[in-house]
Amino acid sequence: MPAPPPPLTPCPGSTREHSGIGHALPSCLPKLASHCYELLAFPGSAEAGVGGENESSFILRFHGSNIRCFVLSAELNFKGGDFLQIFNASKELSDTAAYQSVRIFSVSLTQAEEELADLDGVDLSWSKPTAGNLGHGNFTYMSAVCWLFGRYLYDTLQYPIGLVSSSWGGTPIEVWSSRRALKACGVPNTRDERVLQPEIKPMRNGCESKESSCPFRRFVPCDPVAGPATHSVLWNAMIHPLQNMTLKGVVWYQGENNANYNRDLYACMFPALIADWRQTFHSGSQGQTERFFPFGFVQLSSYLLMNSSDYGFPEIRWHQTADFGSVPNPKMPNTFMAVAMDLCDRDSPFGSIHPRDKQTVAYRLHLGARAVAYGEKNLTFQGPLPKKIELLARNELLNLTYDQEIQVQRKDNKTFEISCCSDHQCKWLPAPVNTFSTQTLILDLSACLGTVDAVRYAWTTWPCEYKQCAVYHTSSVLPAPPFTARITHRGI
Repeated sequence: MPAPPPPLTPCPGSTREHSGIGHALPSCLPKLASHCYELLAFPGSAEAGVGGENESSFILRFHGSNIRCFVLSAELNFKGGDFLQIFNASKELSDTAAYQSVRIFSVSLTQAEEELADLDGVDLSWSKPTAGNLGHGNFTYMSAVCWLFGRYLYDTLQYPIGLVSSSWGGTPIEVWSSRRALKACGVPNTRDERVLQPEIKPMRNGCESKESSCPFRRFVPCDPVAGPATHSVLWNAMIHPLQNMTLKGVVWYQGENNANYNRDLYACMFPALIADWRQTFHSGSQGQTERFFPFGFVQLSSYLLMNSSDYGFPEIRWHQTADFGSVPNPKMPNTFMAVAMDLCDRDSPFGSIHPRDKQTVAYRLHLGARAVAYGEKNLTFQGPLPKKIELLARNELLNLTYDQEIQVQRKDNKTFEISCCSDHQCKWLPAPVNTFSTQTLILDLSACLGTVDAVRYAWTTWPCEYKQCAVYHTSSVLPAPPFTARITHRGI
């Protein structure tokens, strides 16, 4: 455990004059001893797989003589309150006594047509974590993923951490983006119009009413709660006012509400949002926030749909990586990703769109933060990805060589697919796993009587049952992400 830092003089940028409510960070940092805090912020828009609503979270920890922030932003489907929608909720709430060096903060739900200088409201000022603040009773502040992420980081770093939640459920990425970022991607200006939300029909497992079968007798809507949809209004009111903070990095969880809205533009909008936030916080903090601070995100989890051929979710997962399949990449430098497609929850009483295993989501996310944001060496933080795909035409086989050792959890006829082309038409067909070894996997192409043009993996809304996808890292903790690729290398 690292020794605590010595007493410090006031941190640069630790005071700020405000107009209005004056709750914007870092002016309201908790006064603990005489140390400076590193505020780790988490902004974004989280939804499926978290079971709550949009949240931006900021983490505060001791670090040298600077105030730093790590932001988490999420678009969940409920305002906070998702702590009761996780496995082992009672134990998680009772464990808060061990984390009294962590502080939590929540921004009020507000919208604005123009960029605000200060927050209009604060739901929860800086507080110690308690069962009441984290989810006991009529809780409306902190997200479970936000808290668990910070808790895992604290376990490793042993630094005081501050978590700031700024979130609103059922929102598309456009509401968290500035107008300039949207303009850069050619997004139509609909600031005065209501954006159509994706129409998602729940399966029968969804909790339908206030009946006793619904846990805690809480009303859980069958359809995602539609939050604000006018472009830029949450960026203006709930993110921009925080620009004077010194950020350590950002974590984002969003995508579901773009499955059927501006989906094809997402691969541009997400990198543009990241670049714009980085520039804004760097300038707003007078250079104290690193120009290319770390930005992490959760790839969309799974969802049980009536229409299994709906490719909204898999395409958004792909677009979340700017169509590279993994991060960091040339369009998304200094980023990290937590794969969540294998955390499906068919029996969730809140509906399959709200899987209850948020501990694994947060754990995978914190591994990326440790590696990318904190530079921890020799730490595996992402699953295996093919580095070479070779067609062995003579044997009707496709050889995939991965960038790390793999563990094949399951061999089936559905997870891998090939694009089979004949007479100028192509069709996706199953490609069963033939054999596999430490770092290679071979697919059987015998179902294709034409030319094999491409291959894809886990390209569906519900790729597998809980933690039973086909390919993982040998630790079994990190699943291989979904991918699609053209076949260009042809062997003998």
